[in-house]
Formats: sequence, C-alpha cells, structure tokens
Amino acid sequence: MPFFMLLLIAAVQGITEFLPVSSSGHLVLIPLVTDHPYQGRTIDVAAHVGTLIAVAAYLRADLLRMARGLLTFGRRHSTDTHLGLLIVIATLPVISVGYFVNKVDPAWLLNLETLAIANLVFALLLWLADKFGATARTMGDLKFNQAVLIGLAQIFALIPGASRSGVTMMAARYLGFGRLTAARFSLLLSLPTIAGAGVLKTYDLVQTGDLALGADALIVSALSCLFAFAAIDLMMRWLARADFTIFVGYRLALGIVLLVVIQTGYL
Repeated sequence: MPFFMLLLIAAVQGITEFLPVSSSGHLVLIPLVTDHPYQGRTIDVAAHVGTLIAVAAYLRADLLRMARGLLTFGRRHSTDTHLGLLIVIATLPVISVGYFVNKVDPAWLLNLETLAIANLVFALLLWLADKFGATARTMGDLKFNQAVLIGLAQIFALIPGASRSGVTMMAARYLGFGRLTAARFSLLLSLPTIAGAGVLKTYDLVQTGDLALGADALIVSALSCLFAFAAIDLMMRWLARADFTIFVGYRLALGIVLLVVIQTGYL
C-alpha cells in the first residue's frame, strides 16, 4: 500500500479516535474520497492498536494508581479502586451489544445517510449537554448509577458518526460533570472498549486466515499512536479553556455536506 495511504489512515484514526467527531465515520469516507479500495481489516486493527498504546501512555499515571488499588483489593487507594470498578461496569453494555452487532453486521450501519444523520443528531445533543450541563462534579463524585448511564450512552457509538468519545462526554456533561472530567473519563473508558473491539476484529481475522502482520501494519500502528497522543494532548488543553463548540460546528458542517453530496448523486 502506498505510504501516503498509510499516513492518511493513521492520521484519520489517530486524530479522530478521541476527539468527539467519530473515527469510524471518517474511516468510512477514506475509500470514497481517495478512490482507493478498503484498506483491509489487518490495517484497521493495527490502527486501533496504535491508538490504544497512545491513550494508555497518556493515562499511565491513572492506570498505575487503579492497578495498585485493584491489587490491594481496595485496602489502599480505595478511590482509584472505585474508579477502576466503575470503568469496568460502564464498559459492559457496549462490549455486550458490540459483540452482537459484530455478529449480525447490519448493512444500514455503513450507509452514508446513517453517517450524515448521526453526525447531525449527536452533534446537537453534545451542544445541548455542553451548553446547559453543570460543571460542578469531578471524577471523585462519579457514582455507580452515573457510570451505568454513561456506559449505556456508549452503545450509540456503534453507529458510525455518533462518536464514542462524543456520546460519553455528552452523557457526562448531562450528568453535571465538568468538561475535563468528562473527557478524562471518556479516555479511560476507551481503553477496554478499543481493546475489546481489537480482540473481536483479531479473532475474525484469525478465523478467516487473513491475519498478516506486515510492514504496513507496523507503520500504521506507530503513526496512529503518534497522531493519537498529540490529539489527546491538544484536546485536553483546549477543553481546559474552551467548550465543545468547535467540534459541534465541524460535525454539523460534515453532516450537511454529506447529505448534499448524497442528494446530488456525487457519492
């Protein structure tokens, strides 16, 4: 595969995975705007592995604290143990539903109309949550029922264009958590979710005999890791001083453009 395509795939996956703009929705567009055939599931898995490494590296301090808490069964670092358990609980809904969707593989999820409408609907919901949501609650205030609600919202991420990070941040903002707290919990939730999706895709590849770890996959994984780490850092810096308006505006524009080109028959 040409290096330009590897770079494009890694950039799209790395930059959009953690921003509230939908990575799956952007990856669907690559073959359409480049006239290049689908990049292949091995490359897809490699790109996800790269983003997984990036978020784990960014959150390494949080992960170490939660690991210490879990290893001591909560006798020490009880707050971190509590957070680790909440992440597990919030992940169960999307893992369960995602396994079923992966088996059924509904065709409508890949429709461009679905992508366009999902961008418009969930962008507006994110804007409403950010505009009217309170900002008083922090990570230490997160309760069991709130984690469950955020986890249930994450199921919508199975729709291309909805955005996993977008729906989890949206749910957290509706529940009164500040922007940085919402973004940080979304990042923590991404770890088991991306890992679970990667395991499912790798299993499918092994079953079909298509798994081939070549130079292209290694390049995509490394590049997507670099892009993702930079995107996470920039997003957290942005949300420390601004709101989600820039992301909402981009998604609304993308959704409208997609609907126009679909109606005109361009795509």
